[in-house]
Amino acid sequence: MPSLSRLLLIAPACLALAGCGILYKQPIYQGNLMEKEAVDQLRPGLSKQQVAGLLGTPSLADPFHHQRWDYAASERTDRQGNVEIKTLTLHFENDTLVRWEGEYFPEQDLELARKSLRQFGPNIPKDKDKDKRRR
Repeated sequence: MPSLSRLLLIAPACLALAGCGILYKQPIYQGNLMEKEAVDQLRPGLSKQQVAGLLGTPSLADPFHHQRWDYAASERTDRQGNVEIKTLTLHFENDTLVRWEGEYFPEQDLELARKSLRQFGPNIPKDKDKDKRRR
């Protein structure tokens, strides 16, 4: 019965470690994660359609401020569940971009893209394969 006694010693130790938060927890990103290259292309005079083409649709649509778009994103920064929130706000006049302010997570977008390619890369069909399947 030495294996049962070992199990009785190991099980509480594993539960204690899991409960203390020592185990790795993956960071969680939510909201609009934008590419730095896309944000760098912003310039006064762009239409709402052009901005949406660069950054996507805003995460927060305020029905009372049609000339303002807010792109919000959050990141869980540690094991305790603390969250960092960043917001990039774009201001329009007559549906034309006039200025923007705020912050976003440019580094995380590249980091997540690399992780996704590593994790899911072999399963994503290449462009050549798509053309062959269409024919």
